[in-house]
Amino acid sequence: MKTLTILKYQWKDLIRAKWLIGYALVYFLIADALIRFGGTGPKALLSISNVMLLFVPLVSMVYGALHLYQSREFTELLLSQPIKRSNLFWGLYGGIVGPLSTAYLIGVGIPLLINGQFQDVGSLEAFLILGLGVILTILFTALGFALGLKFFEDRLKGLGFALISWFFLAILFDGLVLLFVVMLGDYPIEKPMLFLALSNPIDLARIIILLKFDVSALMGYTGSIFNRFFGSSFGIIAATSFLILWIIAPLWRGVKLFSRKDF
Repeated sequence: MKTLTILKYQWKDLIRAKWLIGYALVYFLIADALIRFGGTGPKALLSISNVMLLFVPLVSMVYGALHLYQSREFTELLLSQPIKRSNLFWGLYGGIVGPLSTAYLIGVGIPLLINGQFQDVGSLEAFLILGLGVILTILFTALGFALGLKFFEDRLKGLGFALISWFFLAILFDGLVLLFVVMLGDYPIEKPMLFLALSNPIDLARIIILLKFDVSALMGYTGSIFNRFFGSSFGIIAATSFLILWIIAPLWRGVKLFSRKDF
């Protein structure tokens, strides 16, 4: 019950924040523009997914880390009350994930709805884009929490590690994979490449999208290997399972750090 009380307070506090409205509005404008000027159908959804794969992890990880510093006094006040630390952790975490996920769903879902994307493409593909955005929000907020708790005494270091982690996973990773392929292309590297694909949650989300839309030309090396090993249907299930593991790991770590943290 105490967790629900914290959740309600967090929700009310964030919903009043103008930046959250701006966050939803940015997605609305981008999604609507991509659909209107890029055409409807799979092409529009793939374009929206590229934006989602870039910005959802960035905002979720950075704000997840920053929120712990911003709510330090509130956290210390609640810890002086008879409340379990685990309840407080889930209240703080859920109070961020809920509004961020809602803002994404509204910002992307409304343009898809009013432009007939659910009818043109099929509801499954449209819901996949929405669902993966929520999953990435949950996952990268958890990573941001874990990093924020790890470097709780140094805000700049925590924020810096969050930004570096996002830059590596979202941008630098694919370049390093390509370099790895070029350098070791003469050797049997399929299994190491499969491991690399599983080690990046953004890559896993991209693979799920490309497998579902059957865009083999855009899969890249890791996506092609993933498809070869698992096939389209089982590949989506396997990639989703590893995404869930990616959510569990930082949350478990975050709870452990929060329970031992000296506030």
